Amino acid sequence: MKLSVLIGVFVILLACIVALFAPWIAPYTYDQQDMSVILQPPDKDHLLGTDSLGRDLLSRMIYGTRVSLSIGLFTSLVAMAIGTVYGGVAGYKGGWADHLMMRLVDVLFAIPDLLLIILITVVIGREFWGIFLALSLVSWVSVARLVRGEVLRLKEMPYIEAARGIGAGSWRILLRHLLPGLRGLLIVTFTFRIPAAILSESTLSFVGLGLAPPFSSWGVLANDGWTAMRFFPHLMVFPGIAIFVIVLACNLVGDGLRDLWEPKSPV
Repeated sequence: MKLSVLIGVFVILLACIVALFAPWIAPYTYDQQDMSVILQPPDKDHLLGTDSLGRDLLSRMIYGTRVSLSIGLFTSLVAMAIGTVYGGVAGYKGGWADHLMMRLVDVLFAIPDLLLIILITVVIGREFWGIFLALSLVSWVSVARLVRGEVLRLKEMPYIEAARGIGAGSWRILLRHLLPGLRGLLIVTFTFRIPAAILSESTLSFVGLGLAPPFSSWGVLANDGWTAMRFFPHLMVFPGIAIFVIVLACNLVGDGLRDLWEPKSPV
């Protein structure tokens, strides 16, 4: 296995450990304020400095790891589930069913993702579940197109024709024969969907439409630090580095999995 993939896996595992044990790792709570140390640069008491309300930036970033990773993971799982079922059924059925189902996908795909996410968060709200649902309801579209294209290819393979010949039903073929053939594609797509969801949440937070205070994610922290970056760069730099590192790690793992699965794809 490539060194870059191992580094990516290590970074992701480290981020997961930090997220799981945040209350024990963080030196302060994410909302603890101390007005005597407002906008303090990094020192021995506050390793990454403090924000405009005297909250410890390191603690907020540690708790923010929970939010950012949770949104990335759960959003990707829901998007993969919806997209796999929808694209798999459309590709296998073909004909008018495929035409109607994919026209809906084309309509959704033509609308900018950010616009749809903003509309959904306005209706649902800016709590964690609102952001989660908004990103999930937008992300499945690209997954459906990928799965549908792969199913169209796989369903013409000889082993699928043989399954039809012995009387296997549609759902049995989908679950027992087509789904295993999609395994490599789904795993790789999942690893790329996680950083995409994290970046989407960060973008929402950066434009002021992310999680409502006092909850923090890396995107929320980057947005908070943007306005004061000229005089207090630590507020923007450290959350930006965290986003960059976790996105890079997920992409390294995704590239490694793609290289691993591509040679084993059926021809």
